[in-house]
Amino acid sequence: MEKNSIRLSAPELASLWTQYMFDTMSIGFIKYALEHIEDKDILEVYSTALQYSESHVKKIKEFFNGEQYPVPKGFTEEDVNVKGPRLFQDPFYLNYMYIMSIQGITGYGLSVGTSIRSDLRNYYMTCNNEVMNLFNKTIEVMLSKGLYSRPPVLSPPRSIDFVKQQSFLTGWFGERRPLTAMEIGDITFNMNKMHLHVALKVGFSQVAESDKVRKYIQRGTQISTKHIGAFESIFREEKLNSPISWSSYVTDTKTSPFSDKFMLYQVQLSSQIAVAFYGTALSVTSRRDLALQYVMFTAELAKYAEDGANLMIEKGWLEEPPLAPDRRSLAKGE
Repeated sequence: MEKNSIRLSAPELASLWTQYMFDTMSIGFIKYALEHIEDKDILEVYSTALQYSESHVKKIKEFFNGEQYPVPKGFTEEDVNVKGPRLFQDPFYLNYMYIMSIQGITGYGLSVGTSIRSDLRNYYMTCNNEVMNLFNKTIEVMLSKGLYSRPPVLSPPRSIDFVKQQSFLTGWFGERRPLTAMEIGDITFNMNKMHLHVALKVGFSQVAESDKVRKYIQRGTQISTKHIGAFESIFREEKLNSPISWSSYVTDTKTSPFSDKFMLYQVQLSSQIAVAFYGTALSVTSRRDLALQYVMFTAELAKYAEDGANLMIEKGWLEEPPLAPDRRSLAKGE
């Protein structure tokens, strides 16, 4: 890559570093999945995803080298035994890619917005087009195989209306108003994410080698299950359909194809991303009981993610992201 005279900004470095960690993890997971997937349509989705992730890693290395910035270690072949026993069945892999592609669309959109250099902006716009294509392929396959759980539908009102009473905001006492379409959409998506979290953690917890890692993942399963239960209770009250569970698509193997570091990173990352999506849902929620629920869930997940980071530090697995210079230490001559 031709050297750019404009240095990468801190947000640009952060986006590249984060994407490198995620894509090196994804490459290992995808290569493992490709050894087991039998359905040719799902196989095609994962082949496309692998092609994208490998091209991203190559490009990010060029950006880092152009800045004379150390390339992160991320995840390597040491973290995945692609020939290991099957841990998940084909439908799980399809749902996994569905959720990951949605997260990718969100992440790349943010990266475009925080990139100033034209080469970075063009790169992330390309990434965004790729992940939208991947999302489109994935959801089409899910629909064709009857594996997509459609969100609730609403009957059209006879006319537009405006909120006339402050009771629109209540939710603790008295009769609660029906959910808005925005609230239904966010609850549906967060339930879908939590169902993936549960299935992923069920699989990881039965193959983790470290007792501490296994117990941490099992604790995460309990948290995700509790959140699903609360969301389902809200939908039952509204007589709305809920997304399906994916836990039945975990096999009974106890031999791990992944390193504990690899699994712990995925679990911790998924918790951090869930915190972000809960925050988005909170911003458009106007019923107080739902807002309180999101605040409580966010605090619980944030604490869980922090405990995961502490466990990674204890194990020596937490790679340090780009940091600002420590001016205090430099001033002391340390």
